[in-house]
Amino acid sequence: MKDIQEKLDSNDAVVLTAEELKTKLRNNEEVTVDDVDVVTCGTSGIMSGTAALFHMPVSEPGKFNKAKEVYINGIPAYPGPCPNELLGSVDVMLYGTNHSETIDNYGGGFLLKDLIMGKSVEVKVIDIEDNEFTKTITLDEIDTARLFGTRMAFKNYNSFTNPDSHAQKSIFNASPMEGPFNSYSFSGCGDVNPLANDPNQDVIKPGLKVLLNGAEGIIIDNGTRSSSDKPNLLLTANIKDMDPHYVGGYKTGMGPEVFDSVAIPIPVLNEDILNNLKVLNKDIPLPVCDIHGRHLPIATIDYSVWDNTDYRPTTNPENCFECIPCLPEIYCPVNAFKKDKTVDTDLCYGCGYCATVCPRGVPIINTGMVSFESGDKLRKIPVTCRQSDKKRAIEIANDLKEAILDGSFKL
Repeated sequence: MKDIQEKLDSNDAVVLTAEELKTKLRNNEEVTVDDVDVVTCGTSGIMSGTAALFHMPVSEPGKFNKAKEVYINGIPAYPGPCPNELLGSVDVMLYGTNHSETIDNYGGGFLLKDLIMGKSVEVKVIDIEDNEFTKTITLDEIDTARLFGTRMAFKNYNSFTNPDSHAQKSIFNASPMEGPFNSYSFSGCGDVNPLANDPNQDVIKPGLKVLLNGAEGIIIDNGTRSSSDKPNLLLTANIKDMDPHYVGGYKTGMGPEVFDSVAIPIPVLNEDILNNLKVLNKDIPLPVCDIHGRHLPIATIDYSVWDNTDYRPTTNPENCFECIPCLPEIYCPVNAFKKDKTVDTDLCYGCGYCATVCPRGVPIINTGMVSFESGDKLRKIPVTCRQSDKKRAIEIANDLKEAILDGSFKL
């Protein structure tokens, strides 16, 4: 690692993103340990184990003794463990999956994005004597704002279809999933995903620096629910350093979730590490499960589901019949589809769901098909929802590459 950093400092090192490396491999180019020193890998997807620690002002000192309840834009946060808040400020934990009690389809992920964008939020505290205090603040006024990902960047995920004729609500689809076998949703960024490129964690270990939502962060340990087959990571970084492009809310059939983006550098220290980096989508298994539960496997395919697909929709406003309601506008998980029949490219997550629900083909996108055998039948199902964004994964990996090359990120 030290030798590679010295090469970087002297501008002699070669840094590739995972996407650049995979392109070389798909073009049958030979890549050896002499050809590359660092590969930057990335992923972006719904990461339910996201939590934020805030220390925030609420009132003048002496106004209240102890907070009993705290709400931020109507989202419950959890105060403590300080026995009193006579200083007028509180420590709270906020979960990315918590839902607002006052704003429809708004949760922790949307709140985090709003804060990072500099928007004002309302903090309401109810103390142990049932007195109520409210204050409008911005991220600049919050002394401590740290994000913890308790399980992030899984090596691979499960994917889902509905074998039943009745629609099923789930966090794994943007709305209740229709059936039987006519809808398919998946997560994971395949062969650019960090842990898919270092499955034995030869490099990805506690203490390694990463980019978390654009901010320099660190791996604390492997995350909750991590296993040798499906490892994931416990990460942290300062929310104040984050880029709102890489974090936000994502509406699902069970309410709003949170998405995050992670990039990790993999120094090419030896031939074994390079061989692991040569993994392609077709080499990474992707289990297919019944939408009624992850414990109900149906088949196993692979991440070639990403190959030869579009990362963003295009729109054909001339096809619009002015339907009321406009289904793409209602069901867009990130609120990117607008009333003027355009897609906000900064917000868009590339899930493809707008094209799935629009009856007139106003938004269109090629998200591909999957095929597998189930019940003695070959099932061919269109990909109707993606809960990971490979475009953002590639972008944050490129951001990390540039930061390594300009010296602002040291290995």
